[in-house]
Amino acid sequence: MADQIQVEVAYALPEKAFLTKMVLPTGATVEEAIHQSGVLDRYPEIDLGSQKVGIFSRTVKLTEPLKAGDRVEIYRPLLADPREVRKRRAEKAKLEGRADRVTGGKLNPLRNDE
Repeated sequence: MADQIQVEVAYALPEKAFLTKMVLPTGATVEEAIHQSGVLDRYPEIDLGSQKVGIFSRTVKLTEPLKAGDRVEIYRPLLADPREVRKRRAEKAKLEGRADRVTGGKLNPLRNDE
C-alpha cells in the first residue's frame, strides 16, 4: 500500500459537519481529494475559487500534494471581521461598566481602591 495514502476531508457548518476518510494514490492533491470526497455534491454552495482550504489549519493551495494522514479542511467565509467584533464587545463592556474606561481591561472586583 506504499503507492496509496489515507487522508480525510472535512467541511464544518454550524449545525453539522462533513468528514470522510479516503484512500488516494500517492501524489494526490488537495483539489483531487475534495472532488473525490463527494463534499461538492453534498454542499453545492462550496466555491473552491473563492473559499480557502487547508491541511490541519494551515492554509494551502489546491495544488498542494497530500501526505498520508493529512486532513483537508474547507473553510467557510467569515461573517464578520474578528477584530471589529472584539472592538465592539470591548466598547460595550466599557459602556456597561464591566471594563476599565481607560485601559479597556477587566475591572478587578477584588481590588479595594478606597
